[in-house]
Amino acid sequence: MFKIACYGVRQNEVEFFNKLNKYNYKLTLYPEYLLHENIETAKDHDAVLLRANCVADEQNLKVMKEYGIKYVFTRTVGFNHIDIKAAEALGMRVARVPGYSPNAIAELSLTLAMTLLRNVQYATHEASVNQDFHVTPRMFSREVRNCTVGIIGTGRIGLTEAKLFKGLGTRIVGHDPFQTDEAKKIVQFTSLDSLLAQSDIVSLHVPYFPGKNDKMINADFLRKMKKDAVLINTARGELQDTQAIIQAIRENRLYGFATDVLEKEGEIFNHKFDQNNPIPREDVQALVDLYPRVLLTPHIGSNTDEALTNMVEISFDNFNDVLTNGKSPNELF
Repeated sequence: MFKIACYGVRQNEVEFFNKLNKYNYKLTLYPEYLLHENIETAKDHDAVLLRANCVADEQNLKVMKEYGIKYVFTRTVGFNHIDIKAAEALGMRVARVPGYSPNAIAELSLTLAMTLLRNVQYATHEASVNQDFHVTPRMFSREVRNCTVGIIGTGRIGLTEAKLFKGLGTRIVGHDPFQTDEAKKIVQFTSLDSLLAQSDIVSLHVPYFPGKNDKMINADFLRKMKKDAVLINTARGELQDTQAIIQAIRENRLYGFATDVLEKEGEIFNHKFDQNNPIPREDVQALVDLYPRVLLTPHIGSNTDEALTNMVEISFDNFNDVLTNGKSPNELF
């Protein structure tokens, strides 16, 4: 029986892994990410199935090779947590999930944007936590139908979000070097500078290319935005200069910021912090302290029933393809 060690499996995901296991693989479901410290848990398996924030660098890959593991697959679109060159040199097979429900992340992006625009978190915190039922100036808001939404990256997810906002009556502008005919029906394409200058809500949906677009949301980017704009990042944490965003919020040059991702987020996500075990990074603590103008979620964009089903089913199909046909269309080399 083909044995797969699956990492980063949340409690709500266990049922899906077992229900969708139509090929009857022997699954070991670990809630922890695969790290250097727990690499021994991969022993006695034929394959591993990873998610973002797992560590499949050269060090771990060499250990897995010693264990006889040939298949290092990920149930994510991104694969920067896997050292592709090292895997290829070691003769290991690597495959990914090329896509899943775009609505999952698009709906989260829209929800975060609307929450900040209408000051929902602020208002509920005042009433439910502080028990203060005054209507304060901060609770005054714009109607989204009178806003312009800027979508940076109009692929499947970005276009889905654009359609959702369009249904609310907003004007949509977009920036993307690859402009599809479908997107042109919804989005008015413009330069990045023009988008930033006119958008009340800016939402990011671009892939991360190491060494090319690191910290694209930087001080210069933020200076070009409207001072009462809302910024949303559900793409990758490496795309944002967190310190620059914190400064913009503190100086009231940005109305609100929401992110589902962080740079080196494995240090933070999937951990519980308190007074005895404080958040180990000043930038993340600063984001937390800026609540409710800053909303931080622990990478839950794909945490929906349909997206999870897509990721697990395609991952299992990837394994079946290489085992029965010798290759998978979703292999990376």
